[in-house]
Amino acid sequence: MQPSTNIFSLHGCPPSYLSHIPTSSPFCGQNPNPFFSFETGVNTSQFMSLISSNNSTSDEAEENHKEIINERKQKRKISNRESARRSRMRKQRQVDELWSQVMWLRDENHQLLRKLNCVLESQEKVIEENVQLKEETTELKQMISDMQLQNQSPFSCIRDDDDVV
Repeated sequence: MQPSTNIFSLHGCPPSYLSHIPTSSPFCGQNPNPFFSFETGVNTSQFMSLISSNNSTSDEAEENHKEIINERKQKRKISNRESARRSRMRKQRQVDELWSQVMWLRDENHQLLRKLNCVLESQEKVIEENVQLKEETTELKQMISDMQLQNQSPFSCIRDDDDVV
């Protein structure tokens, strides 16, 4: 492998804020690390650190993604619970309204039953009175018929002394 051109090899040693990155620049001396990669200018331990930091970055991204998913799940759970609570309240209102209707209808039914009983009692009285009137009518018709027969009889000209006034 040929050593890659390092930007510091053209300009000298890296600035102090980059001192943690080893270089193979002829101006900065030889790299004592045998695991130094000439192609990237980064030694293996730093590369592994970058990979692990990438892994930790991807782990952090995955954690963030999981947190977002968990937050969404929690929001959905809360929303579903609230929706279920509203549904239970709506159902309870409907049940209360139906019970109110049941009570009103029962009261109405009792009132109608009382009226029906009064009407039935009146009907019985009217039927009894009607039967009595029919009997009287029959008796009166019989009396009239008897009187007419008596007037048509051959003895109709003979009167009782009691009948004369």
